[in-house]
Amino acid sequence: MILNTYQIIEKAIKGDEKSFIALVEARKEKLYRIAYSYAKNQHDALDIVQETIYKAFISIQKLKKPQYFDTWLIRITINCAIDHIKKSKQFINLNENKAIKDNTDQIEEFIDLHTALDKLEPHYKTIMILKCFEDLTFKDISKILDFPISTVKTHFYRALKHLKIYLKEDDIYE
Repeated sequence: MILNTYQIIEKAIKGDEKSFIALVEARKEKLYRIAYSYAKNQHDALDIVQETIYKAFISIQKLKKPQYFDTWLIRITINCAIDHIKKSKQFINLNENKAIKDNTDQIEEFIDLHTALDKLEPHYKTIMILKCFEDLTFKDISKILDFPISTVKTHFYRALKHLKIYLKEDDIYE
């Protein structure tokens, strides 16, 4: 018998560990990408994912609607990432970014972009990460953050405006 995703989620909510593991396994790369967008290094991103999985596991029975499992899990990831950053105040580890290590221009752009992202208010940063790095729709982001779609769009475009300003400021001082 082949179970659909909602049936697996319902089994996990009822306490089936194997179902929970299967759900997390299918989403681990997405969770890692979100965590890495905040932490900017592999070690911290993995810590965030581990904390996310733990928190999700101990509270899955509180999930009322299986169709919101992904939204719920992403929200936990974002909250864990923000908590982790508040605790550690980490900086970018360029050794983790071997793909761009050899190109000075790319390194500078990478640093400038992440520095600008870090200057954004947390809700703006979250929306930018979900939209630009995770390629989620405004509707999906709205569900994850529990904001109206119009608010998500407004915050996204304000964040873009702030990023442009921050990136121009960096160009002025070079």
